Amino acid sequence: MRAGLLCIRAPAWAVQPATPTELHMTQIEKASLFAQLHVRGTPLVLCNAWDAGSAKAIVAAGAAAIATSSWAVAAAQGYDDGENIPAGFVEQIVARIAATIDAPVSVDVEGGYGDDDAALARYISRLLERGVVGINFEDRMVSGTGLHDIDRQAQRIATIRRAAERKNIPLFINARTDLFLGGQADPASLMGDALARANAYAAAGASGFFVPGLRDDALIARLCKDAPLPVNVMVMDGVSPTTRLAALGVARVSYGPIPYIRAMNDLKAAAALLR
Repeated sequence: MRAGLLCIRAPAWAVQPATPTELHMTQIEKASLFAQLHVRGTPLVLCNAWDAGSAKAIVAAGAAAIATSSWAVAAAQGYDDGENIPAGFVEQIVARIAATIDAPVSVDVEGGYGDDDAALARYISRLLERGVVGINFEDRMVSGTGLHDIDRQAQRIATIRRAAERKNIPLFINARTDLFLGGQADPASLMGDALARANAYAAAGASGFFVPGLRDDALIARLCKDAPLPVNVMVMDGVSPTTRLAALGVARVSYGPIPYIRAMNDLKAAAALLR
């Protein structure tokens, strides 16, 4: 990924004004605002953060909300992605982000650190207690291979929804499918499965549908038209600019690890000058 080029191409987070709100919003108000920001054709653009400092800088630039990148959070602490950073450590980082900014915070929870529904519910409950109002939750088997089947992933999403309801927080569950990240199959041949997952995940309580790896404009437009949930696309090589994605009906655009990669590259360049 040409991270620097991609960030320069469409730094939309820096120009998207935050929605006017009262100071010190409640968690429920933040959750409501976060959901309202997902508008088909007028996407929420997220410059993903990795700690409280980066989140504070992004909000100061005018961002309406903060979402973390699991890859960036892990890398910033010296871990590889894929739930290698301990869940408790993630909770501490997330708590500091939520305490530092007065804006909605969504967390990339990967696969929820395990396949046990009770443990998943407890993990989500702890994140809610730390101020989170949204999550990304993927259907990839993080500790195995392939994806969870549709019914099993829908059951896991329903578990998360029930945990959030017990806390009385309208959690935004951004259901991520990794169908398009393998790169081996023709993306068009996966659209039936993608739409089936979107419908099942929506019925289980998901709030959004995240399709990292999908690059084709026509397929993105079809998904935005036929899926029952607002669609989230991730910036990467081959993905159209944000203005084009908006015209296709996308409701959320995420930069993933790109901001972290660019920040580290800038830091290395600055350090080299000091030598």
